[in-house]
Amino acid sequence: MGVTIVSTSPFADQRPGTSGLRKRTPVFQQPHYLENFVQALFDEAAIPSGSSLVIGGDGRFLNREAIGTIIRMAAGNGVTHVIVGRGGLLSTPAASHLIRQGSAGGIILSASHNPGGPDGDFGIKYNAGNGGPAPESFTNAVATRAASLTSYRIAELPAFDLEAIGRQQVGTLTLDIVDPVRAYADLMATLFDFDAIRALFASGFRLRMDSMHAVTGPYAVEMLERRLGAPAGTVINAVPLPDFGGGHPDPNLTYAHELVEEMFGEHALDFGAASDGDGDRNMILGQRFFVTPSDSLAVLAANATLVPGYRSGLAGVARSMPTSAAVDAVAEKLGIPCFETPTGWKFFGNLLDAGRITLCGEESFGTGSNHVREKDGLWAVLFWLNIVAVRGMSVEAIVREHWATYGRNYYTRYDYEAVPTDAANGVMAHLRAALAALPGTSLGGRTVHAADDFAYTDPVDGSTSAKQGIRVLFTDGARIVYRLSGTGTEGATIRVYIESRETAADRLGMETAVALRALVDVALGLAEIVARTGRTEPTVIT
Repeated sequence: MGVTIVSTSPFADQRPGTSGLRKRTPVFQQPHYLENFVQALFDEAAIPSGSSLVIGGDGRFLNREAIGTIIRMAAGNGVTHVIVGRGGLLSTPAASHLIRQGSAGGIILSASHNPGGPDGDFGIKYNAGNGGPAPESFTNAVATRAASLTSYRIAELPAFDLEAIGRQQVGTLTLDIVDPVRAYADLMATLFDFDAIRALFASGFRLRMDSMHAVTGPYAVEMLERRLGAPAGTVINAVPLPDFGGGHPDPNLTYAHELVEEMFGEHALDFGAASDGDGDRNMILGQRFFVTPSDSLAVLAANATLVPGYRSGLAGVARSMPTSAAVDAVAEKLGIPCFETPTGWKFFGNLLDAGRITLCGEESFGTGSNHVREKDGLWAVLFWLNIVAVRGMSVEAIVREHWATYGRNYYTRYDYEAVPTDAANGVMAHLRAALAALPGTSLGGRTVHAADDFAYTDPVDGSTSAKQGIRVLFTDGARIVYRLSGTGTEGATIRVYIESRETAADRLGMETAVALRALVDVALGLAEIVARTGRTEPTVIT
């Protein structure tokens, strides 16, 4: 096996965001672009001799070709054992689980919920040995290295087959092609009461799971239809496609429109769910009823002891700062810690590894627990099904009872996507300039209690993260949060989060748009969204 050292020019635009390096697919197809970043990853990861590396992705366009390149580069950098999902497929939570079985780390190819295809998006990230996204110190070091590289190492390997499950000896490299679903499905069986869920389906309970032509299709078919007995056809859009069937694999009310139309139509089923491109996000629907991700996390926490894997109770919970405080009320009643972190699953990873929390979640349709170190879409669906099976109540009834017990956090998010970067930065600069004058003022009839640019000190390792989002906090518990998202590949996405808390019984049943109308006007006016961006409407409202 020969190793070639290929000369290249450094790339200065390879600074990963909170979810790895994401760019338009043609950017990754530039000569040496992928190789440059992968070499920087190998240089910084310094994988010990004899260790294994997990590689997989969500099946989007360029996935298979990129995996072939990464395997050859792994061999060229001295890696002797690589584990790959068949066909190059691995959902992000399944990859995390495989890594946690004893690998040094893993390379995951995905742009999560972003569109795919030749003109879509592509992404790559490194997960450490705990199965979670690498810390910011690592990604910063990778970006610095990528900006100075002048060569990369790649091995000349005999042909290998990504479709043949089993072990292949490819030169000095041992290549294990594994069933991408089996180990993950077996893990789910240890956490949930499959007998109760089977009985639920046998009773005539009707579910629709939309995999959006993304990676969770094979996982959902195996779990729901084969192992749990849901009727064939329960899972729709189940075949992963390189361009996700031309759709946008983001499980929200806008992009999962086929599922939403069915669940809010005349013949609505009992339960609806969707997952995203790489399988780490989820949307939960009842019959003509949408469960916000923030409420979903709170309901799971409140009912966790009904589920076998969490029967002993929760060590604590965590939410990202923009996520509504619904779970805070549950934690207070349970007498367990509740942590507020910046957006990014890596912050939850430290708390999970330290045993400080058991459940965690983000408002951007991500929920997870200590079973892996990533958010997990199908896991959340199974958790909900387990609760419904045990309680014998509809999704809507469970949520409304929850509100009556803990209060309701009315919550919405306005996304302004692909905003010119200068305009988006201008919105944030304007808000930062206004922060000092806001406390004590009245906005829309509410008094501002505090306003800040959220900063976080990690309680486990002491690391700090500044400028994580602007918060405007009101004396009655309402909040407005503004932040720029790092998940897009074109321009910037401005996200505005609006939240109002209600505990009075006669105010728990309002439509969200009605309950938040005045506060939305305050939020958009304060940020001068229309004037500064020219956008009169958000791209997506959730």
